Amino acid sequence: MPYKKILLVFLILFTACKEKKQPPAEAEVADTSSWISLMDTEAWRGYNKEQLPDNWAIKDGVIECFGKAGDMGGDIITREQFDNFELQLEWKISEAGNSGIFYHVVESPAYHSPYQTGPEYQILDDVGFPDPLEDWQKTGANYAMHNASTDKKLNPVGEWNSSSIIFKEGKVEHWLNGEKILEFDKFSEDWQTRRDSGKWEEYPDYGKANYGHIGLQDHGAGVWFRNVRVRRL
Repeated sequence: MPYKKILLVFLILFTACKEKKQPPAEAEVADTSSWISLMDTEAWRGYNKEQLPDNWAIKDGVIECFGKAGDMGGDIITREQFDNFELQLEWKISEAGNSGIFYHVVESPAYHSPYQTGPEYQILDDVGFPDPLEDWQKTGANYAMHNASTDKKLNPVGEWNSSSIIFKEGKVEHWLNGEKILEFDKFSEDWQTRRDSGKWEEYPDYGKANYGHIGLQDHGAGVWFRNVRVRRL
């Protein structure tokens, strides 16, 4: 074989081998999909407090709320803060119970509760709650803003449900037991119209932040959470 042809074949084989050793382009991008477990006592503290309050306990793989605080003053928040995220967890609630999951909570002595600033994925005993309910008060709703799907699958009191919240550049999804039950755009005119009317007229800082703590609510009822994890998007 002529020398030039041998050299050409060698160069082709060398280039091919070199290309095979190159990592895919995706590997050069930082991995942002790592899940962070929130099942450690060090992950949480009371709202406007340094430690976990005694109306909550984290042990044996369960976060338990005893419901001792009532409507305000007993909520807990993550020590870390998040902007775009996916949160997954399982929960169950006591009979006639009421609770919720907050996100983008702003912490300040100017506020007494997370709900003054952070949107809430509502958790409720839809069947056994004693008072008449609006649809925006029921499980899976974006509390006082958007209703969850009417054909959602909610397990009975005392049984575990799975929920997730996804927030990505203003696009929000609520999931319940494997099905998407609500989606909305926080950056839309519709969201702003809802925010400027009804309950939130009395809370001027509600929903303004797009970065903040995740929170769990003590609304005077027993509620349990497990397998709580979050990842940044």
